[in-house]
Amino acid sequence: MENYTEHLFDVIVIGAGGAGLRAAIEASANGVSVALITKSMLGKAHTVMAEGGAAAALANKDHRDSWEIHFRDTMKGGKYLGDWRMAQIHAQQAPDRIRELEQWGAVFDRTPRGLTSQRNFGGHTYPRLAHIGDATGLELIRTLQQKGIHTGMEVFMEFTVRKLFKTDGRISGCLAYNRSDGTLHLFKGKAIILATGGATRCWEVCSGSWEYTGEGYALAYWAGAELGDMEFVQFHPTGMIWPPSVKGILVTEGVRGEGGMLRNSEGNRFMFNYVPEMYRDEFADTEEEALAWVDEVISGKLATKRRPPELLTRDVVAKAINSERDAGRSSEHGGAYLDISWRDPEEVKKKLPGMYHQFMELAAVDITQQPMEVGPTAHYVMGGIKVNSYTQESTIKGLFAAGEAATGLHGANRLGGNSLSDLIVFGKIAGEQASIYAEQFDDFVDIEKEEINDAIAETLAPLERRDGENPAKVVEDLRKMMQHKVGIIRTKHLLEEALIDLDELEERAAKTSAQGGRIYNPGWHQALEIGAMIDVSRMCALAALRREESRGGHTRDDFPTPDHKYWGKINSVIVKGKDGSMSIDYTTYPSIPEELKKLLDADDLHEEE
Repeated sequence: MENYTEHLFDVIVIGAGGAGLRAAIEASANGVSVALITKSMLGKAHTVMAEGGAAAALANKDHRDSWEIHFRDTMKGGKYLGDWRMAQIHAQQAPDRIRELEQWGAVFDRTPRGLTSQRNFGGHTYPRLAHIGDATGLELIRTLQQKGIHTGMEVFMEFTVRKLFKTDGRISGCLAYNRSDGTLHLFKGKAIILATGGATRCWEVCSGSWEYTGEGYALAYWAGAELGDMEFVQFHPTGMIWPPSVKGILVTEGVRGEGGMLRNSEGNRFMFNYVPEMYRDEFADTEEEALAWVDEVISGKLATKRRPPELLTRDVVAKAINSERDAGRSSEHGGAYLDISWRDPEEVKKKLPGMYHQFMELAAVDITQQPMEVGPTAHYVMGGIKVNSYTQESTIKGLFAAGEAATGLHGANRLGGNSLSDLIVFGKIAGEQASIYAEQFDDFVDIEKEEINDAIAETLAPLERRDGENPAKVVEDLRKMMQHKVGIIRTKHLLEEALIDLDELEERAAKTSAQGGRIYNPGWHQALEIGAMIDVSRMCALAALRREESRGGHTRDDFPTPDHKYWGKINSVIVKGKDGSMSIDYTTYPSIPEELKKLLDADDLHEEE
């Protein structure tokens, strides 16, 4: 039997991004012992990549904003498939979480009156994103880490969690290994919070880095928790597409929020042709009106004109760029041109310093003088672990989830900026509720030795196999397949093929081998990630096959319109069956109370009489 080190903590937080840190801070503040486990180094979280800002109805730039309008925008942006309870909690609590960050030392950009500055973003009626240039996520992580390291939590860096354990139906711990030296670690806990982010590395072109392999979703699924809405994957409309070495790297929506225009190869500002009927009254239909709106914003006046169509929701903009490409009007390398060069160069450098340096250093493009080339990139999973709206607890007792790991808030499509405020709102709630749950128990429960040994054997298996396939090749083939068959545009035929391909990839994955020992062995790490990537990819493909409509981040070429009579009212639920197979069912959220329904656009709800 392999040796392992045992750790005891009241609350175990897996993931050290914005949600994980905020949860760990809250749990620690409540007096329980907290372990923070992160797959990478502290400070490397994907929260850092969120550049544009955090959405909160502070009403600093426009006094007309309120939580009610933020609630409306979130529900409408999610195509009314989101959990209205989470949307209400988020809209109401986000302003306090932003003010709290400021009290903890976050340095937001300021208005001339000294208030937290806010910028426009796609799908938001008013300027709502509190920001620090285009490095908002970085400042959020810096602030939370600075606060968190003084609260008493213990941090385990470069640890990967392999399995969650249950005892008598409730969570009891997890097995992890140290990626640096290969040592094994058993964590016993009274509550576990999954704050593991998303799974966009399952696609070939993505904005995420190597960590984003969906292991949080898989851990919950393997343990028996319910997941939902995994068909809804957001392809951010603006990722870098040239040179090939940087393909997929995010280009912040802040560029469009500051007046960036999208043009095709013919020089036409094409987004005017793609405004959906549900947004027709809110967005400009002429370039003159769009320019007038930008002039009002730049001059500091209240924007009274209709917004430029570049600020439509991400699903709409991404599909528009895709359509222009299919019509033969793409940019030189297959995307679109995003132009901010018409603005004063010094203002561009001040408002978007990260983007200026990113394009100068990675693509030799001066964005103050030249347009950027951009295209859709897999960016965010709206689906995830199903949680209680008020406690963030999953369908397993003692297992909580927050941030991108959880589902509910964003529905079929996430609004830009809602991710950062999502992290701090629901991270706080998860930490608070997990600590309350943990305090019910005096002692740690035992975990079956056989379960521990099985998990260890599975973890070490790739090292013991000989002459197996290189895991990197299996991952490469998986990502290419998902990009082609379960990408931004889907059809029944390709989705059915994808499910067959995933079965074949699973067989190949089981035979991969990692030569060498446990110390600094990337092949071993990748061999262990494949199982999660395949199961998460299967969740997405299966749910996409079953949802025969197009809505938000899910587009079926063979079912191009939303089905308001039926599909628009229900959310998919995925769970692991007793026989080990993946099953899918459907559920609905409770009806929206009349006082909240009045805030929404009644015509968009398509309610039957």
